[in-house]
Parts: sequence; structure tokens; C-alpha cells
Amino acid sequence: MSHMPLMPKATAVWLVDNTSLSFEQIADFCRLHPLEVKGIADGEVAQGIKGLDPVASGQLTREELDTAIADPNHKLVMADAKVRLPEPTTKKGPRYTPVSKRQDRPDAILWLVKNHPELKDAQIMRLVGTTKSTIQSVRERKHWNSQNLQARDPVMLGLCSQIDLDHEVRRASKGKPQPDAEPVRTLLPAEQTTAQPEQDANEPPVDDRKGTIDADNVFAKLGGMKRSEQ
Repeated sequence: MSHMPLMPKATAVWLVDNTSLSFEQIADFCRLHPLEVKGIADGEVAQGIKGLDPVASGQLTREELDTAIADPNHKLVMADAKVRLPEPTTKKGPRYTPVSKRQDRPDAILWLVKNHPELKDAQIMRLVGTTKSTIQSVRERKHWNSQNLQARDPVMLGLCSQIDLDHEVRRASKGKPQPDAEPVRTLLPAEQTTAQPEQDANEPPVDDRKGTIDADNVFAKLGGMKRSEQ
């Protein structure tokens, strides 16, 4: 895979002035648009830029350049670098906080200390971009503005994202014993709800005949009452 030249426009200026390469070949090699290369040839683009010889700088071989000049369909390929530059590494530091939101950091620290005491100072520093001394002063109520501090969610304040907060909370809670969960309550089975209660051996048996009506007896009494009225 070919890489972009170190100075694309300066390289394109030199190739336009010193070779017969097509605009498409130069644009492909320098990662520019063909119209931009045409503008360089017309003097409308890159005015005042001094051309850079890619052969002298070791970015292109003379043989590769001659091959591309002879074949308009040939695409230039970058020469292998003699010196391998190390990949740039970014050092992780405290999160950058805009000036307009820096006054909200003590409120966010107070919220984190109250709602997530398991978080370490380094984690709070990463979340809201503060210092350890500020965290300590807020925790011990020694901050110069402690009387006016209000615990506010750093996510709502825009100091960190919910994903970052959840990630730090999971890291802080890893390896710590979790509280016992409450047992899940379920409905009783039908066998227990419809079963008849067991009768105590000491209780007298219940007479099921009480409350039952004998139809013949009722009509006989009614007939006797009619005869007595007559």
C-alpha cells in the first residue's frame, strides 16, 4: 500500500513542472483531485510553493518515474522508506474540559462521591478532568465553595458520557461482593389454593345437614296450616 508524500502539493508542483505525467497520475500519487493538479498547472493553485523533487527526497525512484512517463496508465508507487519512523503515540492525560464547564466540575465531583463512593480518585479525574487535590477538598468539605455546591450528574452537565461513567463504575465494582438479591415472589400453585383445609381432630364434626331444606317437610307443614285455618 502506497503512502502519501510528505509534502503533497510541493511534490505535485515539481511533477507538473519537470515531467510529462498526466494530471490523473500526479493526483493519484499526491492524493489530490485532478482539477487541483490542473489548477497547479494553470498557476491558479499553490502559488508561491516551491517544488519538491520526490526522487531526490527518496520518495520515488527514477525507474518508477520513467515507467510512469512511458505508460500513462501506470500508477506511481512510493519507494520503500529507508528509515522507519515510529508510530506517534498519544499520552493519555486528564480529560480536557471546556472553560465554560470548568465551574461545574465541583458539583460533578460531589455527585460522584455521593452516588458512587466505590470510584477511585484516578477514575474521577478521568471522568471530569480534575485534580486529586480538588477531589479531596470536595470530599472533606474543604472546598472554598463548599456551601454552594450541589450534587449534579456529570453526564447531564456534559462533562462525560454515560458510556464512560458506566465503564468506570463496572471497573470499580469488579471483584467486590454483590448484595444478596431479594427472592423472586411467585404465585402459589393451584393445588395449594384450591385444597380444603385439614380438620383438627379436637374440633367437633360439622353437620352438613344444617342449612339444607327438605321440600316434603315444608309442604306438609303448609298443608297443616291451611286445615287449621279452615
